[in-house]
Amino acid sequence: MAQKLKRVGVFGGSFDPPHIGHLVIAEMARRALNLDAVYLVPAYQPPHKEGSHASTAHDRLAMTKLSVLGNAELKVSDVELRRKGISYTVDTVRTFRKRFPTSDLFLIIGSDSLRQFHSWKSPAEILAKVSLIVYRRPRSGRTNARLRSRNVSFVKGPLMDISSSDIRNRIQRGKSIRYLVRDNVLRFIEKKNLYSDMR
Repeated sequence: MAQKLKRVGVFGGSFDPPHIGHLVIAEMARRALNLDAVYLVPAYQPPHKEGSHASTAHDRLAMTKLSVLGNAELKVSDVELRRKGISYTVDTVRTFRKRFPTSDLFLIIGSDSLRQFHSWKSPAEILAKVSLIVYRRPRSGRTNARLRSRNVSFVKGPLMDISSSDIRNRIQRGKSIRYLVRDNVLRFIEKKNLYSDMR
């Protein structure tokens, strides 16, 4: 299967929880760059985010798998959960490069993440192994001019001001998140009573 995928996207994140915006970004990037598949990769422990939430890493993996149901080109990888520890993108890129040695690899990030890219672990190695797909997000500001190269593609699409943190806050305040996440994810959150008891 790995050899059949010539163009592979990698889309990492906390996915705490995964929402409609994540799916739109993955699908728009897939179509814009003609990718054979996009792998959503939930982080075990994101390096740039501190604190904890009511969901576990395995909750986030389960919700991400529920999110992509019905789209065979969107897949989920548990590589960062199996590796544990802090989830550095460069380690994930290395894993995907080994799994897909002859494929063109693309790392999907938001334009807000692009501004921080220079602070990531081993950014030069990441750029040597993958091309970047940058999806412009609301209020993202100007992009990093140093990364405007043949290794960076900018994808245009709907600018949705949806964030996982806002969804968690809405749940904590007792507000509806219907249509912000897929129905199966909403049922999972309600069944496990996620986020409502955050402090």
